[in-house]
Amino acid sequence: MSWLGGWEGYRVETVERREGEQPEIWIFLGFQPGAALICDGCGEAAGAVHDIECRVVRDLPILDATTFVSVPRRRVACPQCGPRLERLSWLERYARVTTRLAESVGRLCAVLPVKHVATFFDLHWSTVKAIDTHRLEVALNPPEFSSVEVLAMDEFALRKGHRYATVVVDPRRRRVLWVGKGRGREDIRPFFDLLGTAGCHRIKAVAMDMNAAYAREVKARCPHAVVIYDLFHVIAKYGREVIDRVRVDEANRLRHDKKARKVVKTARWLLLRNRETIVREEDHVRLDEVLAANQSLMTVYVLRDELKGLWRMSSPEAARTAWNDWVRKARDSAIPALMRFAKRLEPYLAGIAAATVWRLNTSVLEGINNRIKVIKRMAYGFRDDAYFFLKIRDAFPGIPS
Repeated sequence: MSWLGGWEGYRVETVERREGEQPEIWIFLGFQPGAALICDGCGEAAGAVHDIECRVVRDLPILDATTFVSVPRRRVACPQCGPRLERLSWLERYARVTTRLAESVGRLCAVLPVKHVATFFDLHWSTVKAIDTHRLEVALNPPEFSSVEVLAMDEFALRKGHRYATVVVDPRRRRVLWVGKGRGREDIRPFFDLLGTAGCHRIKAVAMDMNAAYAREVKARCPHAVVIYDLFHVIAKYGREVIDRVRVDEANRLRHDKKARKVVKTARWLLLRNRETIVREEDHVRLDEVLAANQSLMTVYVLRDELKGLWRMSSPEAARTAWNDWVRKARDSAIPALMRFAKRLEPYLAGIAAATVWRLNTSVLEGINNRIKVIKRMAYGFRDDAYFFLKIRDAFPGIPS
């Protein structure tokens, strides 16, 4: 049993099996004669024992029984550190579970909710969470930034009530670098503090949505970085502010023609989708009918596809030329929602044109945000944001460089 257990510095003196609703095995350890005493502070050998205290810790279950180990824990009289605990490879300083049990708990926490792991090992929920938190902190901190030159940042919903958090990613390696509460300028400032002056100067490009707070902080902290506005977010905003607005206005205009009004009102998702993603033939026919019957909807639908073309231009100059042509068409349309959107989008033109050089976007973040939702759902929500953020970073360690 001593050999199987691997209790370095100790030997098994007695073993008891206690029957009950949940069987228990109790293993009582004694000191191994001649074993070296190592100070847990400095790692040097100590010649004397200061005092001894018996501690009961949990170990991995043996067959059907929960396993307890009674350990006489020594404090050594270290000449350098004073009274310090003896260093043991199989039991951390203040732990109430052995290292191998903690490792097993951590492996299961990577794929199961804390509650399920606690039930499996018959441990308290808070004990399992503390073990997993410690595992994640050791594995993930501090983050390594030396090779990071481009970033992508986006927000995600933390919980109901407009509570948000920001996630920063290395898009080349698909690695989550940092997660923090909030989406304001002061909220993301700790990331750039962590990155340091040298790290900020290495950043060449940052992809983001149209969050002005993100852009201002990036420009203030990263002097060589180019801000790139993501196609997905701009087109999503166009869908909400232009296509949806025009659709509602046209439906209201047709309120005396109930049949035509219903056709326009129920076409929302068809108008917001890309034509190439529509599978059913009847949906293609319906979309064509809606567009053919309504000039305003046809105009904003076509101009949306032309707006996407800005990101596919060969150079920033070509993108600006295409932009000028697009703005002229928007103004000529005399559609208020479209004209307003063109005016609001103009300050972001430099970040859109920069996408023709960097070909950088936040698409990797959309996949990460979906996975974040799965992590949150699997745990039925997280009450501890710091632990939740560690779980997110652990789920996206990145592609090895």
